[in-house]
Amino acid sequence: MKRKVLALALTAAMAASLTACGGGGTAETTKAAETTKAAETTAAPAETKAAEGEADAPAGDGGSLVYWSMWEATEPQGQAIQAAVDKFTADTGVAVDLQFKGRTGIREGLQPALDAGTNIDMFDEDIDRVNTVWGNYLMDLEELAKGADYEANANAGLMAACREVGGGTLKSIPYQPNVFAFFYNQAIFDEAGVTAVPTTWAELDAACAKIKDAGYTPITCDDAYITCMFGYHMSRLVGEPKTEEIVKGGLWDDASVKATADAYADFAAKGYFSETIASNVWPAGQNQELAMGTAAMYLNGSWLPNEVKDMAGDDFKWGCFSYPAVDGGTDGPEAANYGAQVLAINKDSKNAENAFKLICYITQGEFDKQLSEMSIGIPADSRNTEWPALISCVKPVMDSMTTRYPWAAGAEANADMTPIIKENFLKLCGGSIDAQGFVDALKVAGK
Repeated sequence: MKRKVLALALTAAMAASLTACGGGGTAETTKAAETTKAAETTAAPAETKAAEGEADAPAGDGGSLVYWSMWEATEPQGQAIQAAVDKFTADTGVAVDLQFKGRTGIREGLQPALDAGTNIDMFDEDIDRVNTVWGNYLMDLEELAKGADYEANANAGLMAACREVGGGTLKSIPYQPNVFAFFYNQAIFDEAGVTAVPTTWAELDAACAKIKDAGYTPITCDDAYITCMFGYHMSRLVGEPKTEEIVKGGLWDDASVKATADAYADFAAKGYFSETIASNVWPAGQNQELAMGTAAMYLNGSWLPNEVKDMAGDDFKWGCFSYPAVDGGTDGPEAANYGAQVLAINKDSKNAENAFKLICYITQGEFDKQLSEMSIGIPADSRNTEWPALISCVKPVMDSMTTRYPWAAGAEANADMTPIIKENFLKLCGGSIDAQGFVDALKVAGK
């Protein structure tokens, strides 16, 4: 088996600044840090950082903002946001109490804090979580966006997605876009003689056969993402709304459930899945198989190349394609879970105009570019057309999206059934149960 070595090095040098709505100038380059899943940390307020020499904040009475972020201060995203906040404070005199809560901290702590009346002007998290779980706390941003002419340089598809999940109203602003698709090792495809990305299930079958014959594992996955395989196949067959209806209603006798299980049972019988797929606990699939060059494909998000760059090596050439169409299906490769993290303003904020100005600093111009480069992510500002080399393969897929799925394409629409689907789909891919056994397990659990 071939293994690629050394991580891709990206320059952190910034190009000339693009004008941000309400701000401008060029920030000092901040060195990218490795993404960490360390315990939550809380950053010091911007005014104390100024005293430490980290920001040149004027002593003016521009007011103040409280901003809760999903990131850690040590993550590239956190560092880029901190740079934007420091520049914003230097330009406007508005002090910002930027609190890095981490994923667990904000998911568990934000709603209780808002319910208790804690002064929080703005916050960020995933587009679906912000607009659905926390939707009752969001301010309508239509007038603020219009007044700043925000959408002149914004990604139209992502703005539409924000309105869609906001019930038809703009209640959040996207940043760090992402898309969910198959990511693959181009070197393995080349060696196996796979000359074009699969666009149909039959083409994926043929590609997997060539890859297996070349001595590689065609597809790997793990417990964190296995439900996505189930959801995507179901949604290709009957569309995401129907998939969600089936999962929420426990309609396991629907023909699409068995058809999905049959397709994956067939791939399992042909030896297309990792031998350890049934027991893989994240991040085993991505770290130990895909990055190490033994597995060819993994259904995951556009954050994946950044997460495994040190293990994969600087000569690992990434490829990307959307989940293929299936015979007789409703949806094709134009449909996927694509979205972004988003920034939102608390409906009770007394400083909404300054909060929106800060959002502009973070999501447009130089700091959007900096965030993209440091995190190896997709830029949100349409003027930032140069994507990081590591994810350049994602651009054609992102550009082709017209239909947006929620997370896992509806497979996790019923929280009570998610662990059941996960457990039994892992077994199905591992070959320990057959297609009917999978359907029966869901029916029993759903009673």
